[in-house]
Amino acid sequence: MREVEIIGFKRANLGRAEANKLRAEGHVPGVLYGGDDLVQFYAPAIQFRPVLYTPDACFVNINIEGKIYRAIVQESQWHPVSDVLLHVDLMELTVGKKVKMDVPVLTEGSAPGVANGGSLVLKNPKLKVLALPKDMPESITIDISELKMGKSIKVGSIETNNFEILTSPIVTVVTVAIPRALRGKSEEELEAEEAEAAAAAAEGGEAPAEAAAE
Repeated sequence: MREVEIIGFKRANLGRAEANKLRAEGHVPGVLYGGDDLVQFYAPAIQFRPVLYTPDACFVNINIEGKIYRAIVQESQWHPVSDVLLHVDLMELTVGKKVKMDVPVLTEGSAPGVANGGSLVLKNPKLKVLALPKDMPESITIDISELKMGKSIKVGSIETNNFEILTSPIVTVVTVAIPRALRGKSEEELEAEEAEAAAAAAEGGEAPAEAAAE
């Protein structure tokens, strides 16, 4: 799992006025919980860019006045108009205690359905995972090399290794959308269209206009 280093400082004064002053100075107030102590802190907002301005999952190693805590971002609050980061909640990681994280989905391989005119649609780019910190995956990779037009891969078919996916098993993760020209056709007709397109491609010819149309 990718790890990001952050330098923070304990908050001497709490309250809205003090929080607004910190934000005006380019800092973001936060709270660290889940361990032995609840720690109110602040840190330069720019340090959270590698954590929050990316689809990738990561752990946070936050150094608060010399004491290092290993944590994950549990919640972040943003200004509804300016989109400025207002507050961050961190949960301290404990050895032997499972945590929940949103883990990004990656695809590998080439879907036959896409080669034959369909469009690959990643319906759920992140899945909620429960695991021990040492077993938390940085991403979940799905093989789409056998995904035909109109077919989908659901959560329940994803293999896991020392982690549990909490997202419902019936939820679609990735699918190959059928182009408008082929919508309404039966599965047999779609397979025939795919076979014809594949044959034409193998012979160096052009796929039928209907199959290639969006």
